[in-house]
Amino acid sequence: MTDAASPSTGVSPRTQRLKARLRARYARETRFRWYGRAAIGVALAFLVILLGSIVMQGYTAFYAHSVTLPVYMDPARIDRSYPQGANFEQIVAEQQIRRLGVQDDAEGTKAAAMKALLSSELKFQAAKMIARQPSLLGQTVPVAAPLSDDAEMYLKGQITRAVPEDQRRVSNEQMAWLDKMKASGAVRAHFNAALFTKGDSTQPELAGLLGAVVGSALMLAVTALIAIPVGVGAAVWLEEYSPRNRITAIIEVNINNLAAVPSIVYGLLGLALFINFLHLPRASPLVGGLVLALMALPTIIIATRSSLKAVPPSIREAALAMGASRTQTVFGHVLPLAMPGVMTGAIISMAHALGETAPLLLIGMISFVPGVPHAIDEPVGALPSLIYIWENASERAFHERTAAAILVLLAFMIVMNAAAVLLRRRFERRW
Repeated sequence: MTDAASPSTGVSPRTQRLKARLRARYARETRFRWYGRAAIGVALAFLVILLGSIVMQGYTAFYAHSVTLPVYMDPARIDRSYPQGANFEQIVAEQQIRRLGVQDDAEGTKAAAMKALLSSELKFQAAKMIARQPSLLGQTVPVAAPLSDDAEMYLKGQITRAVPEDQRRVSNEQMAWLDKMKASGAVRAHFNAALFTKGDSTQPELAGLLGAVVGSALMLAVTALIAIPVGVGAAVWLEEYSPRNRITAIIEVNINNLAAVPSIVYGLLGLALFINFLHLPRASPLVGGLVLALMALPTIIIATRSSLKAVPPSIREAALAMGASRTQTVFGHVLPLAMPGVMTGAIISMAHALGETAPLLLIGMISFVPGVPHAIDEPVGALPSLIYIWENASERAFHERTAAAILVLLAFMIVMNAAAVLLRRRFERRW
């Protein structure tokens, strides 16, 4: 039985219904594609906004201003045998305001205002010069040093005259002095090498990332040395040697669940086990690496097992047929062929560990640690914890350094992920 054709169009109603359903299906598919494109567009927009805001906030930290001033090394105020005890900041400030034609008052407020524009690094630089060359006493020599964080903020345009004078940390008079020194060439902008060559400091203009970078590198080395061999070994045993029974099933389920446990739980475990029970040094790369290794283990095991499963059974069967033992088959054929996936999983887990903050806070890596560590049992900071510390600092200049530290951390993670992609493409095999 067939439907009667429409007298006007010559097309049966059934055919018209089928065509209508087909048009609706095509319309749904078209809408779905546009929904996907819109979702990707929204995600990219958020990513661009996030990266843009970080770059806009942090790019100013990659350059800094320093001042070079002629300083008369007054023998009456500088002890030749102990130059570190001299108040070089006061000496330089008094000489500089006289050079600018400013008359100080009895309380010395003008010199104090000039002193506030100079970093405390100036006294260390001057004292070091006298200690090396005592003959400089009585002479006028140029001394170069960073400006204070408030002067930096003004020169970078983050403190402006538009803000009422009583609501900012740099007065109109100090701004005028900075403008004069900049116009005379005493103040110059340059690449902020100190950001990468110095450790943390309580003064923003002297704070650097080197200590945190070295601490993160030491911590990752400990993590890799522990997590990768143990994780790969556990995965090989589970995939190739373990009997299929209830105990193995329970182990597999728990490994999968551990991969989803919040990182702060690993921090609590590390605090209780490594610090309170084993009494390992607090805030050290050793403890940080052990905690991150616990966190990275499930990811490495799961990635390694997936890579081993991807190796075709014919490889195992061919090796066994040629007389190879099971161990020779696994370590001579299966594991090398699965190595690209293993390396990818290991690198991604290391990159994940590098960006973790919560477990580090619980094992004491939030403490202020100046300088650069030289051993894995010394107290140290890490990039994520340094970002946390700087962001919570009261000085405004630390905020731009926070964004700069985030950019450095993102660069590390991008490099590690790019390495994982390159390794996968370099050694990838298609079966």
